[in-house]
Amino acid sequence: MSKPQKGLLIILSFFAIYVIWGSTYLMNKIVVTEVAPLLLAAIRFLSAGVLIMFISKLLKLSLAITKQQLFNCIIAGFLFLVYGNGVFVWALKYVDSGFAALIAATQPLFVIFLMRLLHGNPIKTKSLVGVVLGLVGMYLLISQDGLHLTPDSIKGIIMLFTCVLSWSYASIFVSKANLPSSFFVSTGYQMLAAGTMLIIGSLAFQEHWVSPLNWSVKAQISMFLLVVFGSVVAFTAFNYLLKEVATEKVSTSAYVNPVIALLLGWYVLDEHISLQSIIAGLILLTGVYFINTKKKMMVFTRFKK
Repeated sequence: MSKPQKGLLIILSFFAIYVIWGSTYLMNKIVVTEVAPLLLAAIRFLSAGVLIMFISKLLKLSLAITKQQLFNCIIAGFLFLVYGNGVFVWALKYVDSGFAALIAATQPLFVIFLMRLLHGNPIKTKSLVGVVLGLVGMYLLISQDGLHLTPDSIKGIIMLFTCVLSWSYASIFVSKANLPSSFFVSTGYQMLAAGTMLIIGSLAFQEHWVSPLNWSVKAQISMFLLVVFGSVVAFTAFNYLLKEVATEKVSTSAYVNPVIALLLGWYVLDEHISLQSIIAGLILLTGVYFINTKKKMMVFTRFKK
């Protein structure tokens, strides 16, 4: 692949994780009002995994995988999709989608601390400023009087933060792990592994299963979009970027996702956006910017060596 082609693919991949993933908060919120959360995630990822493998076969991509690669796919699938996404969707039953997106925007804070703890990466002055701003933003976000916190919403907020931690660690893990050479095939294995674990989890927690034929049209359309665009397109783009671009750069999706999620939640679901939430979000995203920015930041052309 030539450099211009590679650059274009990276740009399109960033668009996918910025814009498409920003809309998945809304779609998950719509479906989870009718479908049990673990079952929702299981259907989404099993369907996407089967679709990816079918497309891979048509494209004549090798589906060969070693035991180590399979084990790594299972770990990544659990961290990203079973816990990082499945539990996140469960929390959406108690937390607004836009608010949840702002919490997800703390991912770069978690990434920078984990990279410091796991790999000894130094935290630069700009990053320290970003961390402080991020912590202030988080405090303003969860301390506002108009939140109407209940035991369930508090539990949901706590679980959202643990999901962000899981996703952040998985991002670092995948960037270094031995996985199938095709990022598309790797995505398929991760989704099939996660979908299987989620089905087992749904049965273990005795979730109520409802046939997709009995869902509302709105929920059916949202699930279709989650499978095709939120999973096959965006998650494949995400796995590709983790192998081609520095992990910190990939986490910049936190700039855009909350904005799109807030606007869609407000426009489609009439979710309330308080002034304090807007201020908290601006401070938090400014902190994220400080964490990721450099004097010469070329997100789309500076490939990881």
